[in-house]
Amino acid sequence: LVLRLLACFLFLGISATFAGDLPDLTRTPGVTNPDVTQGNINNTICVTGWTKTIRPPTSYTNKLKKQQIEEYGYADKRLSLYEEDHLISLQLGGHPTDPKNLWPEPYHTRCGARIKDVLETRLKKMICSKPPKISLEDAQKEIATDWIKAYKKYVHGGGCPFLEDDQ
Repeated sequence: LVLRLLACFLFLGISATFAGDLPDLTRTPGVTNPDVTQGNINNTICVTGWTKTIRPPTSYTNKLKKQQIEEYGYADKRLSLYEEDHLISLQLGGHPTDPKNLWPEPYHTRCGARIKDVLETRLKKMICSKPPKISLEDAQKEIATDWIKAYKKYVHGGGCPFLEDDQ
């Protein structure tokens, strides 16, 4: 019984950690780029280097990051601790500049910015494979709804890797 209770507390603790790594969906629900459709992915997201042509300048994202760090109520205000991340990434047809698709994603959490990048690349490869293994719309929906759940589904069933400090 004690082991079962301990297992439940550990599970709940891990879930709480994951929940803190997701954006506030009222502030950042994710917005798609209307110029990217399933019908034109071979001329947009599936072209190497395409995202560089639509990526907003750092001057825009840094200003937004500073504002959103305040809105999110993060205690540590250092910009270097966060990536101003596209919830629906550019490589998955996310809107480049809409603030509802951008959020200050922490780097140093179990399911932080660099971990999400792995999922984004995996989903892009699945969308662009011949034949596609997932539709553009389904990938966008999954990453916007709960990217950590999508990470477990498409990258690693055990979830995000532990940080060095966690082990």
